[in-house]
Amino acid sequence: MKKILAIILAVMMLIPSFAMAENIVKIGVFEPASGDSGAGGKQEILGMQYANKVQPTVMIGDTEYTVQLVYADNASSTDKAPSAASELVNQGVSVVLGSYGSGVSIAGSPLFAEAGIPAIGVSCTNPQVTAGNTHYFRICFLDPFQGTVLANYAYKTMGITNAYTLGELGNDYDQGLIKYFTEAFTALGGTVMGDNFPNGTADFTPYITNAQMYGAGVVFAPCSISYATLIINQAAGQNAEFALLAGDTWDSNKVLEAATGTNLNILISTFYQEGGNVEFDEGFKAWLNADAEAMTNNGGNDIIAAVSAMGYDAYFVALEALKAAGSTDSKAVNEALWTTTYEGVSGAIAFEATNGDAVRDTAYIKTVDTATGAWQFVAVQGTN
Repeated sequence: MKKILAIILAVMMLIPSFAMAENIVKIGVFEPASGDSGAGGKQEILGMQYANKVQPTVMIGDTEYTVQLVYADNASSTDKAPSAASELVNQGVSVVLGSYGSGVSIAGSPLFAEAGIPAIGVSCTNPQVTAGNTHYFRICFLDPFQGTVLANYAYKTMGITNAYTLGELGNDYDQGLIKYFTEAFTALGGTVMGDNFPNGTADFTPYITNAQMYGAGVVFAPCSISYATLIINQAAGQNAEFALLAGDTWDSNKVLEAATGTNLNILISTFYQEGGNVEFDEGFKAWLNADAEAMTNNGGNDIIAAVSAMGYDAYFVALEALKAAGSTDSKAVNEALWTTTYEGVSGAIAFEATNGDAVRDTAYIKTVDTATGAWQFVAVQGTN
């Protein structure tokens, strides 16, 4: 009799564990944790991880679910992105967040489409990410907008008429943003000369020399962080007099480290500036300082990257869509996303009805204080 009671008691103790296991909703994290964009991908992931700490559960219908983040490293590679996407599909995620990088987002997209899983782009700004499909959304502004913002700032505010562009061959983000910058800058009356470099380039001195010979007032180089630091170091070594201009990818602690102590003028457009939401800033910094691994993934300091704020917002947008769907079924979540809205730390988030792109009309322009190694807010810039 005692043995029977013991068995019954043991079974009863296991029941809550089974119940908990049934109430888990999986959110896929499709990001580069390695490769050229690994540093930025890690910072984007940090925003999601902090959000998950702030709100680890979500009410879907009448049931509370524990949110589990499921990771797949797309390795900053369009060749490896499909297998990373397949990993998330096989894990049965309800919705995907990512990626940092447009090329990998585009490469992984067909796998999510085939499985009926929606994806929320965080900082993938190329229009092709969402074009012609109904499953990929995004919370960031697009390259046509960002390119025009940067061209307007260079021509109208900085008074520059000669620009030089530099991007990686075959990189969707680089080439798309350069295209839109060039179109807007020349439409204003400016002239543009451009070069492209092959993957794996380490010596940028010939390109820097070309820009100086051309008499460029600004070099627009919207490339990955690994290339950005090389360009900064080598431009400083050549005493370059032109300004360096870039998009959201350069919003990184690595860029700050490379620029500190130089005489360079570096300006970028981005999604968020530290100080925009005090509660988020303070909480995120406290979390970083209490977690050695998180601090390492943030570059060794507690400066807040815009992509971390965007990752944080993307997580909560996913929760809102899950609540609106009233289900963990990915197809229901996909349908709910079209009308999902959220007031994020980076601003109000809503999706336009054609491609699921974010409704955004402003960007932050900021510069590096090379004496202190910190970002300084310059302006909020639109397309006018």
